[in-house]
Amino acid sequence: MRFVPSLIILLALIASLSLLASGQMLVGAILSGLFGFLVIVIVWQFFQPKHSLLRNYPITGFFRYLAEELRPMVQQYFVENDIDGAPFSRRERDVIYRRAKNVEDNEPFGTELDVYNEHYEWMNHSIIAREKAKSPTTVLVGNQQCSQPYESSPLNISAMSFGSLGQNAILALNKGAKQGGFAHNTGEGGISRYHREHGGDLIWELGTGYFGCRAKNGAFDPEAFRDQSASSQVKMIELKISQGAKPGKGGMLPGAKVTAEVAEARGIAIGQDCDSPSSHREFNTPIQMLEFIAKLRELSGGKPVGFKLCIGHRWEFMAICKAMLETGIHPDYIVIDGAEGGTGAAPPEFPAHVGTPLREGLLFARNVLNGTNLKQHVKLAAAGKITTGFRMASNMALGADFCYSARGFMFSLGCLQSQACHTGHCPTGVATQAPLRQRALDVNDKANRVYNFHRHTVDALSNILAAVGVEDSHQLRPEHLFHRSYQHGAEDWRKHYSWLEAGELLEEGESNLLYRKDWAISRADSFAAKF
Repeated sequence: MRFVPSLIILLALIASLSLLASGQMLVGAILSGLFGFLVIVIVWQFFQPKHSLLRNYPITGFFRYLAEELRPMVQQYFVENDIDGAPFSRRERDVIYRRAKNVEDNEPFGTELDVYNEHYEWMNHSIIAREKAKSPTTVLVGNQQCSQPYESSPLNISAMSFGSLGQNAILALNKGAKQGGFAHNTGEGGISRYHREHGGDLIWELGTGYFGCRAKNGAFDPEAFRDQSASSQVKMIELKISQGAKPGKGGMLPGAKVTAEVAEARGIAIGQDCDSPSSHREFNTPIQMLEFIAKLRELSGGKPVGFKLCIGHRWEFMAICKAMLETGIHPDYIVIDGAEGGTGAAPPEFPAHVGTPLREGLLFARNVLNGTNLKQHVKLAAAGKITTGFRMASNMALGADFCYSARGFMFSLGCLQSQACHTGHCPTGVATQAPLRQRALDVNDKANRVYNFHRHTVDALSNILAAVGVEDSHQLRPEHLFHRSYQHGAEDWRKHYSWLEAGELLEEGESNLLYRKDWAISRADSFAAKF
């Protein structure tokens, strides 16, 4: 039976050739060409070695591949409901789209969420709720070792490099940031001409490739860094230790993708393969890492310098804190990136099974900094699926001072969650370098959407703060956030995790043994545990 379609096509070819022989030249030629081509395809598929399915089903087997190609779109638009989609549900994306377009985002008739389901979260309001603040909460980033502190928005654009995103996407993001007075993280790909064109505030991320201040041998170039960081646009510097999409893994940018513009931004040679190692070559120990941070702060003229990481071995983060205590060098901020993944493509095992999810990582970092009396010197930022005012507020209640969003801003640019970011075939022109695809993204229109999404999301945060009864986000506490589980019922977050008191790790005691065990094996002079 599997060869019946092939037999029908062969008979149709014979019939079309008979039409040709009978003088019906036009119809016969068209049909003969069509069925002749299909016969060639059948013969080819019968002998090709790569696809077993097509060897047995040379024609109908193609429908399987067509269905596979169409399945994600059919699933997204016709099968899944508004709250079940992943990584972001239709409901979440719809809120972002409406806010970006500056249209009504209020919802009638109650929520579609099951408020009695396990893992449902909410914030309790106050009987004496406040009036919403006239101006949004801001965060002053920069400790006593910083001479140029930055007043940051509570929500900034997370790290997405030029190269991963196209030029029009970078232009729109930066123009929107300029309009809204918030910061645009460059990603580790360096500061491109498109980051500079509209003059929006920049957070310059420095990865293991040291792009933008890279010597010919791949090492860090201090003078190039000094020149780049002197720009008035660069407000903060961020040392990337790891990222949630693929923590502990470097990358290789093939030479074919190193265009003149990419080479200019990264400070590398056109057309040559470019390596981003898995770890930094400028330091090997926690103390050396902090000395490098101090060097970056000095070279930049005293601008805030922090680092970003996805929490891995817990003793390593504790080792950094021990090095802070020993050297007296304090980074101005730390970004906790969640292992939920992000815009970067990675082997499937990494976002699914490597690294610590945002909540656990954020709570851990908050506890260690508090338990060592270092939190007073270091701001904490949270990055990982933060797209709404509630997601901002919930992370702030657990320790974050401000937040980053990558995919939220991508949605504001028009991203459809087609999950083709790594292919160069982005249907909306966001994550691609293809000129014709990028042409679809109008910079002025999308910049307004970026601005609107940020404005409405921060406004939603302000509304939540007012309802909870606090003046600003710094007053949010774990007791404001409730979580339902079948095992424990509905409890606030004070009861879900251990909370270290100020200086607790520096004192003798038997409390919080899990923290103390990791603290005991961490060391300031090495990332290796002292087993």
